[in-house]
Amino acid sequence: MTAYSLLSHLECSREGTPHDADVVQGTSPVGAPLLARYDLDRVAAAVTPADIAGRPPTLWRYHEVLPVRDPARVVSLGEGMTPMVDLPRHGARLGVPALRMKDEGLVPTGSFKARGAAVGVSRAVELGVAGIAMPTNGNAGAAWAAYAARAGIGALVAMPVDAPQITRRGCAVTGAELYLVDGLIGDAGALVKAAVGERPGWQDTSTLREPYRIEGKKTMGYEIVEQLGWRAPDVILYPTGGGVGIIGIHKALREMRELGWLRGELPRLVAVQATGCAPIVDAFAAGLAESTPPADPRTVAFGITVPKALGDFLVLDAVRATGGTAIAVTDEELLAAQSALARDEGAWVCPEGAACFAAVGRLRESGWLAGDEEVVVLNTGAGLLYPDTVPVDAPVLPRP
Repeated sequence: MTAYSLLSHLECSREGTPHDADVVQGTSPVGAPLLARYDLDRVAAAVTPADIAGRPPTLWRYHEVLPVRDPARVVSLGEGMTPMVDLPRHGARLGVPALRMKDEGLVPTGSFKARGAAVGVSRAVELGVAGIAMPTNGNAGAAWAAYAARAGIGALVAMPVDAPQITRRGCAVTGAELYLVDGLIGDAGALVKAAVGERPGWQDTSTLREPYRIEGKKTMGYEIVEQLGWRAPDVILYPTGGGVGIIGIHKALREMRELGWLRGELPRLVAVQATGCAPIVDAFAAGLAESTPPADPRTVAFGITVPKALGDFLVLDAVRATGGTAIAVTDEELLAAQSALARDEGAWVCPEGAACFAAVGRLRESGWLAGDEEVVVLNTGAGLLYPDTVPVDAPVLPRP
């Protein structure tokens, strides 16, 4: 019988050195993210796309290329297999008729962060972790708190005081130990690092400081390809803060090509940021391998307010290796895009996802998009998580 997971080892993303996957790990000795590697020859011999089609519609349908070895250790709330939605009216407005949206607003906790939490918490429990601790801009904290509760382990979450109110409520309702920090996510990270040092058996699950969040996120790439009949679109746009999603999608695409499940050119990957916090865009434009944090990072798209991503070099590599690009849009542009999409298609997306729709329009106007491409936008969360982005001024009428 084939193993549930064909995880082989972990690999330093900078040096390529191997590391043991069956002990709790953080970053590599040089401070770089560790990436999970699989015996892809055995995966290809064990499972086919046709086999996967008959499995339950969750991200765990790809379990051979996920890190949890024992299926009994899987911690799940039904995450994955979010819809791929055609957007004909909005696509026509933007001059990109073949426009689609992968809608992550429909996963547990209302954002794509549930994918990373499901896999990260599952593997943490399998390795004997007593509790998880993390800084967050909001959505990740709520997701990891929910999955920690599901798993029966502790959770400590620190978030900036300006993070969306609903996400702190999500942490509170699931019983997480929650702290608000008068600062940015980096300040929250310093608090978490200190707390973990005083708690034996706890793990720092900050972005890319543990290896398995990215494995949950990469399933978006597997799903996109499967939902399109095991082929890739021409372009994928992704709102980029910490960058785990775009790194994960790139990893998935490369794995599928090695497995023989995907042929031809990889889709062009586009990293989308807001002009108020655009370190990846600036580094891409300057031809640099790493980013420099902006002096005063601010945007209404709070989830992508990440001044310095640990995996910035991996984001830039993903964009450049696929012939993609990096683009920043203003808060005014993304809020206008959020409203326009909702009026055209009835879809209320998060401001981070809306940034990608604004970027589609900009890229079409500049000619980077010719208009005949098949374009997939990742909406990373439900608009309902950000009620303050939509002002309402409705008249109150007397009773008839």
